[in-house]
Amino acid sequence: MNVESHFKGWAKPGPVPPGARLTSLSSLKGGEGRGEEANTSGKADAAISAAAKNPSPQPSPRLGGERGKNSAVLEAGAPLVVEPHETLDAISGHFRLFQLRDGHRFSTDDILTAWYGTSWCPTARTALDLGSGLGTVGMICAWRLPGATFVTVEAQRDSVMLARKSARYNGLTERYDIREGDFRDAGILHADEKFDLITGSPPYFPLGDGVESEHPQKLACRFELRGTIADYCTTAAKHLAAGGFFACVFPHEAVQLARVVAGAKAAGLVIVRKRPVVFREGDPALVGLFGLMRAGDLPEWFRGQTWTEPELVIRMRDGKIHPEYSAVKLAIGFPP
Repeated sequence: MNVESHFKGWAKPGPVPPGARLTSLSSLKGGEGRGEEANTSGKADAAISAAAKNPSPQPSPRLGGERGKNSAVLEAGAPLVVEPHETLDAISGHFRLFQLRDGHRFSTDDILTAWYGTSWCPTARTALDLGSGLGTVGMICAWRLPGATFVTVEAQRDSVMLARKSARYNGLTERYDIREGDFRDAGILHADEKFDLITGSPPYFPLGDGVESEHPQKLACRFELRGTIADYCTTAAKHLAAGGFFACVFPHEAVQLARVVAGAKAAGLVIVRKRPVVFREGDPALVGLFGLMRAGDLPEWFRGQTWTEPELVIRMRDGKIHPEYSAVKLAIGFPP
């Protein structure tokens, strides 16, 4: 079956999801997204085929800008429709992501979190995504880990409803449990639930530390309305399986880096490895990718060390995509 895709032979796109097989392009009325990371243009393309265009990475809008309505319960048999305020955007392979046209848009930070976690925990059978938002991180992980089962936790109803639509489109409903709530609340995650891989793309700043968006989805993405990096570490430590891996992204400048270190130590985690991310060659690293494990799962001599990897550069000085980031994109089902 010929299904329109942004893939032109660069990599295997994986199985064709039911949303692409069973939903005609003409039935996906009202939204036609470009699949761009952190796309804030608000401009729509003229046809649903534009969802297959090449993503172009942007620096994290959570560091200086903004990052994305559907409040009705999504019935299991309801038709998948791209509402006028939504877009349906390409992510990994044939997978697509429902997003708000003028709300939260997935970013390079999300993509890198999914890549880092699945790269350093490639045999995970169970996975948890904390503060999962639209589901970008979890769904890229699900594309890379086709045999794994997932639990995701998100507090915002609008984001949960979009993620559920995406899960249905991508054929993930049998192995993808989307829970609505604050992951810090009792009952959202049971004490005996353990996961090989946990991912998180936490908000970066306390309230008052920057310009606050009036859009609730964007506000919660950038500012700590429901938990800090320390809360993410605490929850991850409670729910990691023996030998499990927690991957997250957070600002890399000194004050913010100290918050990651402190949160990890308080939770009994060790930062096993970290990788600074440079969005433009020659600039300082704005964010870092962190891989953490429980101290008790590691040899005692290993617990006091962190391997700092070479910087990952997103764009070269001339603005072109760096060759390594092109290779990263291929690994997660994106065109380079």
